[in-house]
Amino acid sequence: MQDSAIIHVVDDDEAVRQSLAFLLGSAGLAVRLYDSAASFLAGLSDVSGGCLITDIRMPGMSGLELLHALEAKACKLPTIVITGHGDVPLAVEAMKAGAIDFIEKPFDQEVLLGAVKTALERSGGGASEEERIVAAKLASLSARERQVLEGLIEGHSNKAIARDLGISPRTVEVYRANLMTKMEAGSLSELIRMALRAEIGPGAST
Repeated sequence: MQDSAIIHVVDDDEAVRQSLAFLLGSAGLAVRLYDSAASFLAGLSDVSGGCLITDIRMPGMSGLELLHALEAKACKLPTIVITGHGDVPLAVEAMKAGAIDFIEKPFDQEVLLGAVKTALERSGGGASEEERIVAAKLASLSARERQVLEGLIEGHSNKAIARDLGISPRTVEVYRANLMTKMEAGSLSELIRMALRAEIGPGAST
């Protein structure tokens, strides 16, 4: 296994580390485990590729702080953050800080493996097939649907989005339902995941 395909897992919970090691190992991937962000950074000089999976909330240095530390070191390692349901806004912040995806606990195995595949493809410098599919779905959105999506990414309520766009909250609900259908998203967090992975954000409307 080449070093470029190694998955680096940073989580203070040993059970989570071992679960991820088993899942990734069963998929034929090489895994290195770290019990803290500090221990990962201490061995960063030996990391030359692959991808990183880190919990967002950890004692000491958090996953978000780890991302900032990697940025300061000009490390471009594709990073997936693991988050609890209530931490989605924090995960969105992490993606804006450079993470390429976030996975909610308890994570679906196929979703996680898909995210890892995308991260490894990103590490190789290319866009994944999934990213191309998401980009095509995003291209199908109307300008107004895209504006509503950007508001959702920012964590705004339907009422706040309606106020900003000068439309009614009910109309925002209709656009939001259309977004879920067009993007084939099963939940709001999944919709946000897909949009952020395609690098959609404020000011990106056409």
